Amino acid sequence: MAKQVVRTTRAPKAIGPYSQAVSSKGLIFCSGQIALDPASGELQGGSVADETRLCMQNLNAVLDAAGATWADVLKVNAYLTDISQFAAFNEVYGEFFDEDPPARAAVGVAALPKGAQVEVECIARV
Repeated sequence: MAKQVVRTTRAPKAIGPYSQAVSSKGLIFCSGQIALDPASGELQGGSVADETRLCMQNLNAVLDAAGATWADVLKVNAYLTDISQFAAFNEVYGEFFDEDPPARAAVGVAALPKGAQVEVECIARV
């Protein structure tokens, strides 16, 4: 099965030379999402919780366009510019998984594109 690029207008356009997601051989590799408004492409700042919710909503739109749901997610990587905000991130993140959540890494980083506080990426199956 060849590589297939996943695109949706319900998530922000890529802000560089990458795709929102790529699928191949039953797997979907979703690029990191920050809290960009899908319509304007502008960062919707606010609290870490607010940014996390929009990241997850953007990822949900990409997963949906690829034919997947949160139940299909196998691995998540999350990046936070202030790891002391992990609890706020985790509380919102947990709203998206009913049971049997995926494997995950959460990492503190120095900076993210456009001054975002949170970025979330995932790998899912179709």
